[in-house]
Amino acid sequence: LSVAEALRHAGYALNSEVTIHWIDSETLNEENIAAVLGNMDGIIVPGGFGSRGIDGMILAAKFARENRIPYFGICLGMQIAVIEYARNVAGIADADSGEFNELCKHKVIDFMPGQSDSIDKGGTLRLGAYPCMIKNGTAMERCYGKATIFERHRHRYEFNNDYRDALTAAGLTLSGLSPDGRLVETVELTDRPFHIGVQYHPEFKSRPNRAHPLFFGFVKAALERRETK
Repeated sequence: LSVAEALRHAGYALNSEVTIHWIDSETLNEENIAAVLGNMDGIIVPGGFGSRGIDGMILAAKFARENRIPYFGICLGMQIAVIEYARNVAGIADADSGEFNELCKHKVIDFMPGQSDSIDKGGTLRLGAYPCMIKNGTAMERCYGKATIFERHRHRYEFNNDYRDALTAAGLTLSGLSPDGRLVETVELTDRPFHIGVQYHPEFKSRPNRAHPLFFGFVKAALERRETK
């Protein structure tokens, strides 16, 4: 199931029609970001691979954070949120992902085979459904209403645990961890209506008659923002 379908499922559950504006992140820059995104009720950065359009995605995550626009980052979108926060809030100016910049000094996202025993036989992708423990008092807990969830993964890069302390000290909440505590599965800004990044693919579990809790929460936050404009 696609992200677009999952958004529509949430719209059905909220008796609202979701209008999706597809934006090529390669076209975003400091000069046009406000004009392009300023009227959006929510910003979502879905999964993907490679470095194409990454700078524009980081600008979008920054714009969402600074303007309190609901932000939902899925897989790559979570990694984008972490990089943006590291650079612009935690003061790690050259923070990046090992996927985009192998020579980067501060790889806040990297291929971390030592952190996970659950990569596939080819040694590259973490695939399948895995449990995640949700931290109390977080936006994640508000969305799911439970302490343990199971979600489907398809990725090879992870949050680099070497930067846990620096990012949490700067205000980023690590709201979901693997049961052994080794893997950061979700991040958020808990004081926002919705600013969440997840390493997994929640769209895979959304259904027309059962919207996924995170898509429901995101669309609900977007509707509330629209009402307060």
